[in-house]
Amino acid sequence: MNFAGKDNNYCASINLKICQFENLKIPDTCEQKVLIYTFINTSMESLPIFISVIFALTTLSTVAGFYWASGKSKIVMIVFTAWTILQTFIGLSEFYEVTRGLPPRILFLVLPPFATILFLFVTMRGRKFIDGLSVERLTLLHTVRFPVEVVLFWLSMFEMVPQLMTFEGRNFDILAGMTAPLVWYFGYRNKKMGRRAILWWNLICMALLLNIVVNAVLSVPFDFQQFAFDQPNIAVLYFPFLFLPGLVVPIVILAHLVSIKHLMRSN
Repeated sequence: MNFAGKDNNYCASINLKICQFENLKIPDTCEQKVLIYTFINTSMESLPIFISVIFALTTLSTVAGFYWASGKSKIVMIVFTAWTILQTFIGLSEFYEVTRGLPPRILFLVLPPFATILFLFVTMRGRKFIDGLSVERLTLLHTVRFPVEVVLFWLSMFEMVPQLMTFEGRNFDILAGMTAPLVWYFGYRNKKMGRRAILWWNLICMALLLNIVVNAVLSVPFDFQQFAFDQPNIAVLYFPFLFLPGLVVPIVILAHLVSIKHLMRSN
């Protein structure tokens, strides 16, 4: 690549892009800046389309599973549709790709879902909604965690997430996705699995989820990054993978919390 004709404005624009990632040192020459910027963008551009498609289908399956568990609530469908459209536009605008500064921009993606969960548990209308959810169907919903882990493994191969976020590293959440159909069948269909055992399964799988959430958050190139400096977690900054922290994870956490609440009350 010939850099002789590159002016200062071009190099400054590349410099700005690199600055978005807090832990990347800005090199001295324009050639080095372009190479680093190219590496950051090539990872996403070289990603096979099937990975994005499978993750999008997994996200839709998660939403559909919760919609089914809610008894096909129109409010649930309206809220999820509006949130998905809003975050799609924000994600495609590259808003979340800027990781420098506080508060992190990704809070606009993750805070509303968790604020909604809090609302559901502390308000009378929220608790009424929770009581109407099908714990049996919420249990089956956790099956989506299997394809999520497969997608994370593929993303690590294309240097979009660190290996520690996969089942080759510190992430054992795939076990929840693999066992969910068994718990659903033996706990609610065959009824050979007791309520106490189902409760413990929910608690253990909740711990598995929180483990990977903490590791994932501390691997994103924010000011407070602690892990994976050689290969940070950048996939969640891009569409459609931003829906992992912005939709899939909150739904799975809510499914666990609702199930635990129902099961403890039953016991």
